[in-house]
Amino acid sequence: VQLQASGGGLVQAGGSLRLSCAASGEIFKVNEMGWYRQASGKGRELVAGITSGGSTNYADSVKGRSTISWDNVKRAVNLQMNNLEPEDTGVYYCNGWIVAGTPLALTAYWGKGTQVTVSS
Repeated sequence: VQLQASGGGLVQAGGSLRLSCAASGEIFKVNEMGWYRQASGKGRELVAGITSGGSTNYADSVKGRSTISWDNVKRAVNLQMNNLEPEDTGVYYCNGWIVAGTPLALTAYWGKGTQVTVSS
């Protein structure tokens, strides 16, 4: 199982970015996926998550500015971030709780991080 992330980059404060992450491999079921971020010198924190049933949750810091969505056909999660702030700067990691393998097991998978830099 692999998680391939795309998006990220450098953007000015007030701008927007869209992060995408697609899961591939011998997947039986994707339970939930989400995005975490890690700012320099800080721990990894949840930005937004979505379950296969469509339930979502957001960090308080991004509520109202971000929307997470799930593409069941592509097995991809998208995070649209608007009105970005310098505090949103960090490395963003895609995460997925996926049922895969033989025997089937629920495991957390991580994609490679993608840098998001918001300039003031």
